[in-house]
Amino acid sequence: MSEAVMGSEAAIEPTGKRGVEHDFSRDKQVFPVPWGKAMMWIFLLSDTFIFSCFLVSYMKVRISTTDPWPNPSEVFGLTLFGVSVPLLLIAIMTFVLITSSGTMALAVNYGYRKDRKKTFWLMVATALLGATFVSMQAFEWTKLIMEGVRPWENPFGAAQFGSSFFMITGFHGMHVSAGVIYLLVVANRVRNGFYERRGGKYEIVEIAGLYWHFVDLVWVFIFAFFYLW
Repeated sequence: MSEAVMGSEAAIEPTGKRGVEHDFSRDKQVFPVPWGKAMMWIFLLSDTFIFSCFLVSYMKVRISTTDPWPNPSEVFGLTLFGVSVPLLLIAIMTFVLITSSGTMALAVNYGYRKDRKKTFWLMVATALLGATFVSMQAFEWTKLIMEGVRPWENPFGAAQFGSSFFMITGFHGMHVSAGVIYLLVVANRVRNGFYERRGGKYEIVEIAGLYWHFVDLVWVFIFAFFYLW
């Protein structure tokens, strides 16, 4: 039998039940996506449901409460040189976090170019911006606590304001803090050549970027629903 005939017979795929068994036994990947990236997308999808539940619950509480809801411009305002500036701190926090998305995107870009030095410093810059955001959030929490805001009471109006604020912003702050640690660990491995010794793949930088962009996107919704509404 000629090689051409043998090759054509080998190329024939079995059908029916045997075809299904054949497909599973070959351990083929349907989509060429690294497992790490796929698992991160699954994690972010589950996290999306959690944040969505928090924000929907916040809207339900705010609409249904009979007590007056505090004015965010007054509650989150800062006094500079004797002038009250509404939402000044929140605006700076938002600018810092959005800027960190830009540095993270650049880190992913240089990671795929295998530029270790630029990737490392851009990831460090992203982590520092994230730490700055968390520090400002800690200042915001301290200010409100000093003014008497608690999860069970609120001198500015509806008591549910305190519980909603601490739950939503606290949960997001935990994500940012975890992201800062995650970025620093990956950045250190980029610096010492860990990924080059494993084949030179920098997919983990993109995976870290997916997480960080998600955290930034969630903040946009929190900013819109909690601080602007």
